[in-house]
Amino acid sequence: MGNFLIATFLPTQPARKPRLWPFLTLALISACLFAFFHLGRWLVAEDPLQNAAAIAVLSGRMPSRTLEAAKVYKQGYAPRVWLTHSTEPGATLSQLSVPYQGEEVYDKLILIHEGVPDSAISILNPPIVNTADEMATIAQALSRANPRRVILVTSKVHTRRTRTLWKQLNGASGEAIVHGVSDDSFDADHWWRNTSDALDVVREVLGLLNAWAGLPLRPAA
Repeated sequence: MGNFLIATFLPTQPARKPRLWPFLTLALISACLFAFFHLGRWLVAEDPLQNAAAIAVLSGRMPSRTLEAAKVYKQGYAPRVWLTHSTEPGATLSQLSVPYQGEEVYDKLILIHEGVPDSAISILNPPIVNTADEMATIAQALSRANPRRVILVTSKVHTRRTRTLWKQLNGASGEAIVHGVSDDSFDADHWWRNTSDALDVVREVLGLLNAWAGLPLRPAA
């Protein structure tokens, strides 16, 4: 009887609440793993091809982008192909009296070899330093074209950043159709398996972060 009375008047212990942090940790880890494994696929953001004023070949990855531009041209999506040209390394080599033919020279030869008439190829000015400059140069040419639509040919991993930069910098200049190289070797589903794809993904993610932040990071002088 005494034990019963003691038990009756003792304060009851509150029920322990389940700890949430293990579940939150597991959810966070799962989300990070999901993002990691799907990052390569997310970076590929292409648009359906449409008729346009021109096909613009973004610099780099020669000859794959140029070959793709020739293929799109022969499919009849645009009557012209635009090439850009970079200030480097030509400017530095010129100071050293070293002759240099820029990427655009070889791009033009590739296009002609693939059946694009010389009269349909234009090398745009002003020269460029990075992708943002390239978007501005293409937009300037597009402002004089009809229709105000351009097909931007680039590597698949570069498509999302290309689209982001165009909308951010030149959305009012006209419409851009972003098109990736059809036989691109980038393995979007297993990008972590080789150094080339992994470096591309890291570069594109950093570039996107810079674009979303308003391009605070500029190319080194």
